[in-house]
Amino acid sequence: MDGLPVLLGVGGLVLLSSVLAVRVSIRLGFPSLLLYLAIGVVLGESGLGIHFDNPALTQSLGLAALVLILTEGGLTTRWSSVKSSLGPGIVLSTVAVVISIVVTGAALHWLLGLDWRLALLWGAVLASTDAAAVFSVLRSAGIGKRLSGMLELESGINDAPAYIAVIVLASGDAVDWSLPLVVVYELAAGLAIGLAFGWLGTQALRRAALPATGLYPLATVAVCVLAYSSGQLAHASGLLATYVAGLVLGNSKLPHRSDTLSFAEGLGWLAQIGLFVLLGLFASPSRLLETLVPGLVAGAVVLLLARPLSVALSLLPFRLPWREQAFLSWAGLRGAVPIVLAMIPLSQGLPGAQRLVDAVFVLVIVLTLLQGSTLGPLARLLRLDRAGEVQEIEVDSAPLDELGAELLQVRIQKGSKLHGVYLSELRLPAGATVSLVVRSGAGFTPQKTSRLQEDDQLLVVATEHVREAAELRIRAVDRAGRLARWRGESGR
Repeated sequence: MDGLPVLLGVGGLVLLSSVLAVRVSIRLGFPSLLLYLAIGVVLGESGLGIHFDNPALTQSLGLAALVLILTEGGLTTRWSSVKSSLGPGIVLSTVAVVISIVVTGAALHWLLGLDWRLALLWGAVLASTDAAAVFSVLRSAGIGKRLSGMLELESGINDAPAYIAVIVLASGDAVDWSLPLVVVYELAAGLAIGLAFGWLGTQALRRAALPATGLYPLATVAVCVLAYSSGQLAHASGLLATYVAGLVLGNSKLPHRSDTLSFAEGLGWLAQIGLFVLLGLFASPSRLLETLVPGLVAGAVVLLLARPLSVALSLLPFRLPWREQAFLSWAGLRGAVPIVLAMIPLSQGLPGAQRLVDAVFVLVIVLTLLQGSTLGPLARLLRLDRAGEVQEIEVDSAPLDELGAELLQVRIQKGSKLHGVYLSELRLPAGATVSLVVRSGAGFTPQKTSRLQEDDQLLVVATEHVREAAELRIRAVDRAGRLARWRGESGR
């Protein structure tokens, strides 16, 4: 009991320090994930002396954090932003993973003298781009929708095939002709389970009249966690099921959607902070120095050979311009996921696994620092940033159960064709009306002659029967202006 206040105090101090580290990292252009690792190292045996060396527990907690990170990634990924990148994203997360494993394994077999199975295991551990690193760095790097969609889909999906490959290679079992069928089953079943939980969760949440707003985010996250659990119990890919369930839920008309996404984002940050601090706590600086050369060699192979080759070969059918391929090759961010995957063979006592874990630590630190801090400048150099790109309008809804109506909260983004439209020209269906406009922090009741502007926030009250039609009309005018109907824009 006496130790509980100390434990909670240290935990609160670490969390607060990590949150403040986000602001520091943004100002310095330094990836905040490395600061979390540094906090863990300072707390560890070489700093304040906290001894932690349980790889099985680290693996379990790491996977749990990864589930929450993928949940946040799926919920906050806009389908409208990634649907045009669906083909390339899926290929990058499957075919490119296989190519990367083979190329990395062959190179490390030759350069480091590893036996073939261990070399391919290194390749499998390093094949997955990291969802936490991508979601935290990419969305602030100013990348256009097309490339951002590819990379978000890749990082959300490719954990699943990489995890399967690590499990197979670490088990020591003989690989036979049935392995591709097993992989296809696990991915297909994970996809189906994720779609099922996403759809069922959406239907249940839209019909439930929960007594408190804060229960909706909790229920949404619980659905995604259940998707992971069900996937694993069905011997399918629980990681893929988690991301897909989050993607379906996040792009559905959920009650209090804005609150849910804010909660998921905070939970994702908490998972990232906890995971990287834990991994820093597990790391031993003395061992890292011993594996500095193998880690740098593996990093160079991944960054300069395996990643560019896997991108170029897997995306051949899509004929992407060289500038986009160059950016995709550089943007294969590695973070906590490779370290968590490396814990699997270590927890099983595989010979050489400790060296793999330590080398991956070195690689992640170097690549995160190198790639994470240069993505924005590289995008501008290659003229791939999204300067001037119009953003999709934000619409959030909350049910007014006793009134049989819904409240829509609309934020008009910069570049929206709603700018300059008179309220009378909005032509919402009967049963829907704009009740309040908030502009520059001040609210007013609009008239038919009121003119909408960029950055305005609107409150729209609509009956349940016309709620969808009202949102579609708002989205249509956002995309095509006051003559949206004549231009064939439906808002869907």
